Amino acid sequence: MTVKIAELTCGAEYSGVQAEIEKAAKLVGGEIVFPEVDLEYIDEVQKHLGFEVASANLKLMFARAMSIIEGKTDAEAVFIATCFRCAEGALVRNEVRRLIQQHTDLPVVMYSFTERTKAPELLTRMEALVTIVEKKSLLARKKQEGISLGLDSGSTTTKAIIMKDNEIVGTGWVYTKDVVKSAQDALDNALKEANLKMEDIETIGTTGYGRHNLGRHFNADLIQEELTVNSKGAAFLAKKQEGEATVIDIGGMDNKAISLNNAIPDGFTMGGICAGASGRFFEMTSRRLSVEIGELGDMAAEGNWRNVMMNSYCIVFGIQDLVTSLAEGATPNDVAAAAAHSVAEQIYEQQLQEVDVREPLILVGGSSLLKGMVMALEEILGKKIVVPEYSQYIGAVGAALLASGYRYNKKK
Repeated sequence: MTVKIAELTCGAEYSGVQAEIEKAAKLVGGEIVFPEVDLEYIDEVQKHLGFEVASANLKLMFARAMSIIEGKTDAEAVFIATCFRCAEGALVRNEVRRLIQQHTDLPVVMYSFTERTKAPELLTRMEALVTIVEKKSLLARKKQEGISLGLDSGSTTTKAIIMKDNEIVGTGWVYTKDVVKSAQDALDNALKEANLKMEDIETIGTTGYGRHNLGRHFNADLIQEELTVNSKGAAFLAKKQEGEATVIDIGGMDNKAISLNNAIPDGFTMGGICAGASGRFFEMTSRRLSVEIGELGDMAAEGNWRNVMMNSYCIVFGIQDLVTSLAEGATPNDVAAAAAHSVAEQIYEQQLQEVDVREPLILVGGSSLLKGMVMALEEILGKKIVVPEYSQYIGAVGAALLASGYRYNKKK
């Protein structure tokens, strides 16, 4: 079955990105469709959005969105994208997303493309849209059964989780070097902690950047992108599988914001301007301060970010700002606090503007363990942040939970 993904874009044809969008969709079992257009809506953009839109292409994008809302287009998911250079495009894109989510239950993802955007950069997003449509019954799974292994091969770290009848019994965590060897090392640690052998494992799920490689190596039952898997892991650990929630996932090289309804994503975004909004920025900051990254969180909690001037979100120039501040007399605690505040600011300005933010807000990923990071997000958002136990293992937990859904098929 092919999943129909309605495309709402401006400029994709002129920038040479359109073929890449269609290629990415096709690779994961999706088909790009263009909504029928009711021309009257092109002249009604201002009335519906509340502001005047200059671009004719953006007006067309809005008209196509109204076609989806009114049920004139047969679509199962929506992909919204505009050029990253266009401020008007970003504004319209977000308002269109709000309208679609207010009036439909279709999963939506947004993206800012450049002239160099290629299909591989879009695969995770397209795969997540297809997964949400095709595997809704699996994603609705709320309990893990039997003995399951979840492997999360991230850009920075590899995690392994062993679950037995809905409880975590073994964990493993190593830095990612060789993808397969790192996964085996994490797995060995988890098996040892669980006092189990590999032959005891009934189902296996893999996720993360190296999911396909690990899936083949371990003959996994489930190989799935991290957006849907991380959503399940976060909702499970936060005991929020019913109702609404928002997941903020700070990864090693990128971050994600995901809005949930009954633990199933219906809106999500990932990435940022650069790795300055990721765990990598914290690693570089801790190295510059000659402390372990775990210490950085406590230092940030004690510092005052206002004492450090940061002029850039770029990971390179951001570090340069921190170094300059140290030379001018700022304390290491203040620098740590400024790093945390910078990441929190970027998450708010880039990711959380592109999803429907619903409470509770669940913070996961390795950076969620940094006390100062949690404090910075709470200060900027003015909301309480939930950090569940095992928050750094959410991908592996989600993979183990979902993989257990294949246990019955194996027993038949």
